[in-house]
Amino acid sequence: MLSFSLTAGYALRLLSESDLPELHALVDRNREYLPPWMGWAAEQTSQDTLEFIRSTQRQLDRNDGFQTAVIDPDEAIVGVIGFHALSWRDRSAEIGYWLSADAQGRGIMTRATARLVDHAVLEWKLNRIEIRAAPDNARSRAVPERLGFVLEGTLREAERVGDRYVDSVVYSMLARDWTPSGT
Repeated sequence: MLSFSLTAGYALRLLSESDLPELHALVDRNREYLPPWMGWAAEQTSQDTLEFIRSTQRQLDRNDGFQTAVIDPDEAIVGVIGFHALSWRDRSAEIGYWLSADAQGRGIMTRATARLVDHAVLEWKLNRIEIRAAPDNARSRAVPERLGFVLEGTLREAERVGDRYVDSVVYSMLARDWTPSGT
């Protein structure tokens, strides 16, 4: 099974249907925090969470990237990180993530993101990795900034979140500029 160890007892591992109760409870606990950035979170049902988990398996089966649970030292799920928009032809991918509000401020997502960039560049031999975030989402933007991603610009009203359109700030890392993290 695909998994990655991080520092301080954290890890990344593939999601399974047995994670449904825990993952959905995590979404429930973050109902106030997530919706401004992730429109799906406001009305996510248990069935929606199950369909997300199942979609991660289909993504893996298609060799179209993967999504992982972020696991804390107590083996509890504290977030999700994975690849979106993987293009084997262009040798590129986008990384997306979210972390429970109570697990933030410890560098967990920065280490997790570095580990996925290592995998993309060293194992898959991808050339370009993107991360997109809302301009006002300072915590999410701090991850690529800490890792030395280049700020490329802002896509105007690039994503619909709830009933509004939000801009997306685009960061990129090229393989030639990446220094492996060693996490």
